[in-house]
Amino acid sequence: MPVRIRLQRFGQKHLPFYRMVAADARAPRDGRFIEILGTYNPIPNKEGIKEIRLKQDRIKYWIGVGGQPTDRVSWILGKFGILPPPPPRYSPQKMIPKKDRAED
Repeated sequence: MPVRIRLQRFGQKHLPFYRMVAADARAPRDGRFIEILGTYNPIPNKEGIKEIRLKQDRIKYWIGVGGQPTDRVSWILGKFGILPPPPPRYSPQKMIPKKDRAED
């Protein structure tokens, strides 16, 4: 059974709230899960802080037994030092038009 560590969406329209869960990869996004590993609220509070709560020991356990984090989850875990930060997915050189690029 392939296990994914992913975000499960809750909340109202335009007010997302996520649970980080360990789930079977074949289960739907908001469907059945194995264990809740934390929460993530991307809407900043009055102080401008986005709230993230993680059960680090359980996350490390699921990664240790082969759980695969999704891209967004691996980004979050990289910010907290649980996983190494993922490499950037863009190349700044490609953002410059070809005619303006310096020749190598």
